[in-house]
Amino acid sequence: MIPRYAPADAAGLFSDEARLARWLEVELLVVEALADAGVAPSSAAEAVRVRAPKVDAALVAAVAERERVTDHDVAAFVDVVQERIGGPDASWVHFGLTSSDVVDTALSVALVQASDLLIEAADRLIGALAARARELEHAPVAGRTHGMHAEPTTFGAKFALFALQVDRDRQRLVSARRRVAVGKLSGAVGTYSNIDPGIEDAVCRALGLDPVPATQVISRDRHAEYLYACAAVGTTVESIATEVRHLSRTELGEVEEAFGTQQKGSSAMPHKRNPVLSERLCGLARVLRGYLVTGLEDVALWHERDISHSSVERIVLPDATALTLYLLRRAADLVSGLVVHADRALDNLLERSFGLVFSQSVLLAMVAAGTGRDEAYRIVQRDARAAWETRRPFRAVLAEDDEVPLDEGALGRAFDLSHLLRHAGLALRALDEIDPGP
Repeated sequence: MIPRYAPADAAGLFSDEARLARWLEVELLVVEALADAGVAPSSAAEAVRVRAPKVDAALVAAVAERERVTDHDVAAFVDVVQERIGGPDASWVHFGLTSSDVVDTALSVALVQASDLLIEAADRLIGALAARARELEHAPVAGRTHGMHAEPTTFGAKFALFALQVDRDRQRLVSARRRVAVGKLSGAVGTYSNIDPGIEDAVCRALGLDPVPATQVISRDRHAEYLYACAAVGTTVESIATEVRHLSRTELGEVEEAFGTQQKGSSAMPHKRNPVLSERLCGLARVLRGYLVTGLEDVALWHERDISHSSVERIVLPDATALTLYLLRRAADLVSGLVVHADRALDNLLERSFGLVFSQSVLLAMVAAGTGRDEAYRIVQRDARAAWETRRPFRAVLAEDDEVPLDEGALGRAFDLSHLLRHAGLALRALDEIDPGP
């Protein structure tokens, strides 16, 4: 991932040094488990732990240099580690293992740590959305379907519904974390031919993983589920950002992104305040969805495994993690700093559409007064069109229509904004049910 979109803590999880450090820890834990099981001498376990090399840039370079000979990264790593440890004790490193035992188990550790970062960031976004929902609980805004005014809603309901959606994303991340928190040390085809299942159990427990049945590799549907959770986050963030982009348009002007005192919206037009962060988030969500497709294609491998997934995962898992974390954190910034023009939204709702958003209330009032539904619909539809074309208040047009059987009081009730919004707060009540989880 290019540095522009890679948070340092996400990028650090997948650096070469971090990757080799996880491989080394798996190898050392295996030797210690072998010693506990009476297979390897206890002195060997102590020696490899004490003499294990420090994983730094120099070790990474040494492994890379050795890989140019072996054309196999894990074999190169084992050669370098054994050389650094030295003596007969070094021979117990990688005893009974195949490369995927080390790589897959270590990758699971990384994905668990990555999941924790994402869950924490999702919590922050939920908190930001919930705070804005409560702040704007009673701020009316036009609800829109097909891009057209429909009926009134509130900014509070909008933010609350987004918070509930992010909470579902959070639950998916928690589930994906559980699914990838697994390890395997069962050998070349998963049959424990040269290693006891007890070794796998001991090492996995030490790493906070659950041992699972496997072929040579852990099943990739687990990793695809992780990528789905990331892609779902991206799509939710895109939904939020798309709403901001629409409501920011000059013709609406109901919200705008935070704008710094030294910020420039355009190199040519000084008046511009473009929703650039929202546009960026929408674009990056597209990239995330592409990673999911690739991850799904990694599930079907030949027989007990092939290597077609390996090169893919070296790109998509680190990049998807970094992008998801970036999206979550920047979305929280977007929501927290969003400027909401509630007065403009109310004017758009009541004045610029001439009150047409009350058409269903008028229809139902006429039906309740005894007019057949189809006839009432025709009358309200006709008067609504007349109000729009003549740029007159819808209520005034209705009042002048002899076919509308509603007196002034009935019309007033039909145009009562607070009545239409009396239940809008239910979405906010649902925020109280959000389970923070583990």
